Amino acid sequence: MTELSGKVALVTGASRGIGYGVAEALVARGDRVCITGRNEDALKEAVDKLGADRVIGVAGKAHDLDHQAEAVARTMEAFGRVDYLVNNAGTNPVFGPIADLDLNVARKVFETNVVSALGFAQKTWHAWQKDNGGAIVNIASIAGLAPSPFIGAYGISKAAMINLTQQLAHEFAPKVRVNAIAPAVVKTKFAEALYEGREAEAAASYPLARLGVPSDIGGAAAFLTSAQSDWITGQTLVVDGGIFLNAGVG
Repeated sequence: MTELSGKVALVTGASRGIGYGVAEALVARGDRVCITGRNEDALKEAVDKLGADRVIGVAGKAHDLDHQAEAVARTMEAFGRVDYLVNNAGTNPVFGPIADLDLNVARKVFETNVVSALGFAQKTWHAWQKDNGGAIVNIASIAGLAPSPFIGAYGISKAAMINLTQQLAHEFAPKVRVNAIAPAVVKTKFAEALYEGREAEAAASYPLARLGVPSDIGGAAAFLTSAQSDWITGQTLVVDGGIFLNAGVG
């Protein structure tokens, strides 16, 4: 077993996909971790795989205030601290032009992708980080950096998350560092619609010739919550296989 680091992380939306990849990277370096997710069975399975001796799961919907409070309280009860928060929980229930977007759907996207991240940040700040320091990592997207046809609501919410990252970094300094990660397409169930049945074609446009995998983002999150990034805050780390290098190329 990896020696314990003494640090504790809370990772939202981590029963699978990017969140699970982040939790896996943090457990591998010795952190203890609380993971959240909507599905209790999937969450239990993830805890068992990661190691129930150092991981707990708290089921609930990210935008629910009671769930946010429970997740932070359970982390404090189990581990006595919460050094790192990784806001990964997100949703993208709509695919199409924003001209026809149901505004109730837009509200749901923002509630889950942005407001919940702020809620978790507030609660971890007051529970531990305000007095003891730490780091926050928000999982954004390259869709928040440039127009993204047919996933406009998602992209707008991720642009808001990038600005939220800067605002929190400014307000929480010098105790807490706050950064974001902006991935391109990562092979997860969440992103299947963007590559399913055409992965080779989708990957061909990437200079590194492949789509991302959860461990790519896990490694970036581990770096941004480590001493090696102690002088980095308010930044968005683009992890995109080089896809932005193609911008403007016909």
